[in-house]
Amino acid sequence: MILKDKTILVTGGTGSFGKKFIQQILEKEVKKVIVFSRDELKQYEMAQEFTDPRIRFFIGDVREKERLYRAFEGVDIVIHAAALKHVGACEYNPFEAVKTNIHGAQNIIEAAIDKGVEKVVALSTDKAASPINLYGATKLASDKLFVAGNSYAGDKNTRFSVVRYGNVVGSRGSVVPFFKKLVAEGATELPITDERMTRFWITLDQGVKFVIDSLSHMNGGEIFVPKIPSMKVTDLAEAIAPGIKTKVVGIRPGEKLHEAMITEDDARRAVEFESYYMIEPEFPWWNSEVSLKGKKLADGFSYVSNLNDNWLTVDELKDLI
Repeated sequence: MILKDKTILVTGGTGSFGKKFIQQILEKEVKKVIVFSRDELKQYEMAQEFTDPRIRFFIGDVREKERLYRAFEGVDIVIHAAALKHVGACEYNPFEAVKTNIHGAQNIIEAAIDKGVEKVVALSTDKAASPINLYGATKLASDKLFVAGNSYAGDKNTRFSVVRYGNVVGSRGSVVPFFKKLVAEGATELPITDERMTRFWITLDQGVKFVIDSLSHMNGGEIFVPKIPSMKVTDLAEAIAPGIKTKVVGIRPGEKLHEAMITEDDARRAVEFESYYMIEPEFPWWNSEVSLKGKKLADGFSYVSNLNDNWLTVDELKDLI
């Protein structure tokens, strides 16, 4: 088992993904789990909920390389979930987004190599594929840094891979709690940006499982993309508040009608497996034998939310939320 007797550190460990990931891996035979984040209040609250003696809390920011060097001492696996993720906030605070999402990625790569971390999995987003907003652009840069980190590692044992997936059901900042809040306050209509809008959709449990599976599959340099369903924003509104009218308010700055996880250009160097796709790195050190186990994608293939062949119905959305 990939996690047995390992010390695992999660950056952004007090976030939605971090808490669910830590909850699940504490059920396994891990040696130690380190929560690395910058918010002492969230760490304090999490410590009241997670009382397992194997868990440690480490205040720090991925922008500070020296702090990462201290935190990574004796760590076997790093899950990098820390990021500035809010599209609007990144648009209006671009320098801050670059410091956390790009400079922070470089700091993690250098600290992991120098401290002998075995595996690093960085969480990405569908917004990194053909980005039109700053958040997506910083995550694309981050993805490329982590893939290239395998070159920097050289003959060291540290390996880096990326997991890219879509919207997480019910995560903080997602539309689900926002819609629910409006309904609870007695709203007679729900604001949607565009009736045509679609998104990829994944649950926290599915996201955690995919990251753990990717840890098992990774050789270093891959971008793993799960096969997940799409949903229509109008169906989501109907699932949350049946019969309530919707009001089109227009697309916000940096927002797309549909999201992509694999572009047509990415697809030329991607292979398909039963439950996921794998985008291969374009470096001479890549072991092409790994690719032989998968199926090459057809010319012109792209993995876009509105072209998906797997859709969530209104009833399925109700069950999820």
